[in-house]
Amino acid sequence: MRTAIVGGGAAGFFLAINLKEMVPEMEVTIFEKQQRVLAKVEISGGGRCNCTNTFAGIKDLSAVYPRGHRLMKRLMKSFNQRDSYLWFERHGVRLTIQDDGCVFPASQDSHSIINCFLMSAQRLGIMINRGCSVTSLDSLNSFDFVVVTTGGSPRPEGLRWLMDKGHDIANPVPSLFSFRIDDTSLQALMGTVVENTIAYIPGANLRADGALLITHWGMSGPAILKLSSYAARLLAEHGYQLPMAVNWTAMHDAEVFAELESFAVRHPQKQLSTINPFGLPARLWSYLVCKCLGERANGRWDSLNKKELNRLANLMSGGDTYQIAGRAPFKDEFVTCGGVTLSSVNSSTLESRSMTGLYFAGEVLDIDGVTGGFNFQAAWTTAYTVALSIARKVKENKVI
Repeated sequence: MRTAIVGGGAAGFFLAINLKEMVPEMEVTIFEKQQRVLAKVEISGGGRCNCTNTFAGIKDLSAVYPRGHRLMKRLMKSFNQRDSYLWFERHGVRLTIQDDGCVFPASQDSHSIINCFLMSAQRLGIMINRGCSVTSLDSLNSFDFVVVTTGGSPRPEGLRWLMDKGHDIANPVPSLFSFRIDDTSLQALMGTVVENTIAYIPGANLRADGALLITHWGMSGPAILKLSSYAARLLAEHGYQLPMAVNWTAMHDAEVFAELESFAVRHPQKQLSTINPFGLPARLWSYLVCKCLGERANGRWDSLNKKELNRLANLMSGGDTYQIAGRAPFKDEFVTCGGVTLSSVNSSTLESRSMTGLYFAGEVLDIDGVTGGFNFQAAWTTAYTVALSIARKVKENKVI
């Protein structure tokens, strides 16, 4: 019995190791078109590899999987984040959990994951063919099972070989990127971080919370990366030229107004532009007050009338609008929205509905998550699902 795995990334290696552990007699071969395997794992999370998440406080998977949340909910009943945590610990990778729920190797080094995969593959006798590009499923006819784990494709042409075999393809577009905003006054605040914000696309019912970072090209940080994921297709359709707005306080307008009014009473003699009730960075607060009130920003808190307090409250609670001028000049993450549609596969086994013995796992499927370890969890869950599916088919003597 022979299984070919096309793609030497996270999903490919995880699948190969689990399949070989489940079916020791299976001959497993990984085909990777590059000379280096697991390249994305190496650079992920700034070289630390945010390998999963605790999912603490997440009530609906659609919040972390804009595409594929229903399938992930189904598959995670068999292999979820807790299973992933135990799997890595059992295979010699000690993990640590951050306060935000992100899980990393305790070493804070992605090579802990890479070495685990490579050593396990060697121990199990998994063959790795580097520099071997597979562009036709017909070239793998000698294998009993074939699994495609090639990751996201930046262009539809990269998935043509799968489309030609009857698989529907959701047009791939980038996800998880920061926004370019051509506003020199904003860019002058580069390095400013606000921990608790809400970023959204006006009129689109798309919003994301979390920390926001102002950069020399515009905006980044978890709130922006999540918003880019939720709005990936909308942004692509509009050429990445849409308005966006920020609620700098993550509070409702009435709450912000009440806080401002109370602050003005408590600090009437203080200069408006130098002190604020929300703990915002001083440079950002000064920028926002000047943007809202102009020359009046140089006055004292007791100089503000109710109309001005309302204007300031509105700006702080979601009325601060910017024009997205494009994606950042580089990728903060390496995730693609789109790929093989979920209607093209069996939802329990991830086997192709068009070709018996062909499976898909990882980002090549139209599943993608927000930043925080969720994309790696999708890789582990889908890869384990396929390994288990093939193992069961073998044990049921249903090998073609």
